[in-house]
Formats: sequence, C-alpha cells, structure tokens
Amino acid sequence: MTILALHHVQLAMPEGREAEARAFYAGLLGLGEETKPEHLARRGGCWFAAGETRLHLGVETDFRPARKAHPALLVDDLFALVTRIERAGFTVMEDQSLEGFERRYVSDPFGNRIELMQRAG
Repeated sequence: MTILALHHVQLAMPEGREAEARAFYAGLLGLGEETKPEHLARRGGCWFAAGETRLHLGVETDFRPARKAHPALLVDDLFALVTRIERAGFTVMEDQSLEGFERRYVSDPFGNRIELMQRAG
C-alpha cells in the first residue's frame, strides 16, 4: 500500500458566507471553483482547485478558525499576489524564508491561516 498524493485539504467556514469564500479564494487567490456533488452542496461550503491542488471549505456549526494549522499554496508570483491581497484590504504577514522558498501568510475572511510560498531564484 502506497499513498500516491494528497487529494485535497479542507478548512472550516461559518454558515452562509460562501460569497466571501468565493471572493477570496477565486477572486483574490485565483483558484477555480469546482461544482460540489448535489448531496454535499446542500450542506453549504465551496470547493476550489488549481491544477492538482484542491481546497475545500466546509460549513462548521461551531466554527473556529484554524490559526496555526494551515495549507501552504505554491505560487509563481508571490509579490504580485501579496500586492493584490493587500489592495483588497487583507493583512499579509512576512515570515522567515525557508531554504529555497519565500513565504507569506494571510488569513482568509474567516480567520483561517493560509501560507503562500514561491520558490526562491
């Protein structure tokens, strides 16, 4: 038995705030929205993807944001993305580079931590 890949990461979100999720994940981060299967769509939330990267947002009744645990998204122009995110009113936090990567953090509209990474050089 071998694990082949990570299929998706799921984050929680509050009920009824899908428009904010779409504006952030599709509008700012540039992920495409995927159609949820009908039986799951009734629960709310949104699914997003770019290439093989999938990020799902599911409604959680007793929602608390993930402030430490987070997905890290690899991007091709970190500084252009940071500028776009800041112009939209979000705060981007700088962190020490990891070997071979520049990285920044932003919180989504619900307070979930998102790491943005770009290969250095």
